[in-house]
Amino acid sequence: MKRVVSVSLGSSKRDHRVQVELLGEQFEISRLGMDGDFDKALAKLKELDGRVDAIGLGGIDVYVYAGKKKYAFRDGLKLMEAVKKTPVVDGSGLKNTLERETVKYLLKETGLIKKGTRVLMVSAVDRFGMAEAFVEAECDVTFGDLIFAAGIPYPIKTLEELEEIADKLLPEMTKLPFHMLYPTGKKQESRDEEKAKKYAQYYRDAEIIAGDFHFIKRYMPDTLNGQIIITNTTTTSDVELLKEKGATKLVTTTPVYDGRSFGTNVIEGVMVAILGKPWEQINPEDYLGLIKKLSFQPRIIEMAS
Repeated sequence: MKRVVSVSLGSSKRDHRVQVELLGEQFEISRLGMDGDFDKALAKLKELDGRVDAIGLGGIDVYVYAGKKKYAFRDGLKLMEAVKKTPVVDGSGLKNTLERETVKYLLKETGLIKKGTRVLMVSAVDRFGMAEAFVEAECDVTFGDLIFAAGIPYPIKTLEELEEIADKLLPEMTKLPFHMLYPTGKKQESRDEEKAKKYAQYYRDAEIIAGDFHFIKRYMPDTLNGQIIITNTTTTSDVELLKEKGATKLVTTTPVYDGRSFGTNVIEGVMVAILGKPWEQINPEDYLGLIKKLSFQPRIIEMAS
């Protein structure tokens, strides 16, 4: 049996472990939350190194993208470089392929996306494949990177502007402690009530809210008005929360195992374990071919009205 473990800076309350069969092989897939403790995460990664088949880094980005440029977070690199033997991934390869394909699928196979659909992407640089796919589908996209990661109430409306801003800000922002930019540990269990009220209109103006679930949840207003949520890493309690707030549909981009959609990092870890190649040698075509073999498709959950 192959073992794939996600070591996450997120809350341990979201931990989960399942056994699944993929392409005739048994996998044990698990997520271990470190409750925002960076040193604890480092120690766990060193402990697992060489003892499992692949490791995913959760609750943190190593690489983000804007256009053709790649930016690396200092904290993410420190965690990745602590692992010497086992393949370690951050989910960015899968975000660029599976999530791009999710938008294309929804455009072609459902009526959920069409030209002019108003989309709020809470953060685009960590899901640039999805961002490009929404733009290619001619949606009216608002990129919330400055709003939700930097606290600057400025909506970005084009990929070109996103790339310009990223080029100016990310070289310095990537040097900051990651918890200053993204909810880790206990912050994943709560909403920022003040900012949720302040930024509520961005949510309510959108027909689709897409991107990282922890960003979506942290700044979500008290009520939604029928939005579709496109995300992943959702638990059964997350689904109930979205129903309670007034979302009409939830689309998860990663497969659901035992009631839980895992993060892209751990699913990418599974794919690396199947492919048996070093991460740096795996290209988008490898991922796309394996996505097809595994029959991965977005899961659409209808919320009770």
